[in-house]
Amino acid sequence: MKKILFVITSNDKLGDTGNKTGFWIEEFAAPYYKLKDAGFDLTLASPNGGQPPVDPNSETEDAATKATERFNLDKETQALLAKTHSLSEIKESDYDAIFYPGGHGLLWDLVEDKKSKELIESFNANKKPLAFVCHSPAILKNIKGTDGHPLVKDKKVTGFTNQEEDAVQLSSVVPFLLEDMLIENGGVYTKIEDWHPYAVEDGNLITGQNPASSEKVAELLEKQLNA
Repeated sequence: MKKILFVITSNDKLGDTGNKTGFWIEEFAAPYYKLKDAGFDLTLASPNGGQPPVDPNSETEDAATKATERFNLDKETQALLAKTHSLSEIKESDYDAIFYPGGHGLLWDLVEDKKSKELIESFNANKKPLAFVCHSPAILKNIKGTDGHPLVKDKKVTGFTNQEEDAVQLSSVVPFLLEDMLIENGGVYTKIEDWHPYAVEDGNLITGQNPASSEKVAELLEKQLNA
């Protein structure tokens, strides 16, 4: 059975606004169930271990989906999530792919996390799939490919758009705009209409634009692992 490592933010502070953030439930739940139901073995990890913070905005009725409703009733998965492994315990060699759910929280921890960087670069060097959705492509900011250039250089990528960030009124809060960063790092960035499902792959790198793209990213990951 192939093993996928899910890495989730431990940060609950939305910059210096005093507001709470964390990971976006839909971006965890939709891929988690898609891949679990497909028979993969899933492990959950975070920088600090234990319960990762949920973005309260992802728990509202407006943000509800079939996957989030399933998660809300799923005591077993909730218990697993409450006990994520610390990233320091994780070895790349134990897994076949890595997946990062999004949410604003990761902009302040996983983007700069040395262990996360080492893991991604090691997965990539061993040609294992790397999957990111919504804000999590931001984690690629400091990641280098095997040639020493930014991993996204000349690669097809997507992620949360400047316009979507404007729509949630956080463009002046985030440390950087994801769309701009991917382009500055040489990525071949594309997007579609706000809030529509969109995911692209380039070799072992899979990225999705927004929460609605979570399941598409999981589908592409499943295909790569079953190839």
